[in-house]
Amino acid sequence: MTESFRSGYVAFIGRSNVGKSSLLNVVLGQKIAIVADRQQTTRNRILGIKNYPEAQIIFLDTPGIHKPRHALGSIMVRTAREVLSEMDLVVFVTEPDAVEKDGYIIESFEDLDRPVILLINKIDRIKKPEILSHIETYRNLFPFKEIIPVSAVKHDGIDRFLMKALEYLPYGPKYYSDDLVTDQMERFMVSEIIREKIVKSTSEEIPHCVAVEVINWTEKKDGLLVIEANIYVEREGQKGVIIGHRGKMLKLIGTMARLDIEKFLDAKIFLELRVKVKKGWRDDKKILNELGYR
Repeated sequence: MTESFRSGYVAFIGRSNVGKSSLLNVVLGQKIAIVADRQQTTRNRILGIKNYPEAQIIFLDTPGIHKPRHALGSIMVRTAREVLSEMDLVVFVTEPDAVEKDGYIIESFEDLDRPVILLINKIDRIKKPEILSHIETYRNLFPFKEIIPVSAVKHDGIDRFLMKALEYLPYGPKYYSDDLVTDQMERFMVSEIIREKIVKSTSEEIPHCVAVEVINWTEKKDGLLVIEANIYVEREGQKGVIIGHRGKMLKLIGTMARLDIEKFLDAKIFLELRVKVKKGWRDDKKILNELGYR
């Protein structure tokens, strides 16, 4: 099988908020990574599996590379950079008019003994003649194996990208069964769904200071799944924002999260959320470890 079957690991690398998670969801045909119009939404590496009769692509969505201000940020950036040497193919994701911001990341590819493909995402936001100019600019910066303009929103260029990615994969075994789309545990996925709703429902510093921990997961005899989760913030004021006036914000977050969790688990859910303060948790290595940020 390995003589005709291609398989390998492909990482999405890039700055925060360029659309890496959206691209992962689009190429897989289903949502496994949370998406929000906020910086540094992705905190962990998310693995997704794309199966073909003749190949298997194992995609990794990584945290956005940025200048960290907390221990959590340092972990996120280290997570993103560490995967580079382990991949069969690196996919650098950017967006139009971002050349100056991308320079320090592109420099890290110089000593990389791996093929690198460039995806210019969000081309639906610019006129077609501008795309050629962006392609030419990046072609002069680094010898990318391919430069492909795409739009995760419009699904433009996605099929071409997938076909090109297959060309750069080595011949090898099937690493995961056909029915597996991700290796993420259900508890992690549920906590990420809850966090996504908080990120989308709040503003300013709230999305960055929030962590979610599932503390109870019990299935009742009638099939009802009871899930309890703690939402951690750093200050009392942030707790008040998430709870909202008379608890309205927390109720809204819980309702939106429950609907998505029920779809994800295909089960009836009772979801209970509590908001707690853990001062300075983003700089506390013990707490970060307890929350799974290693």
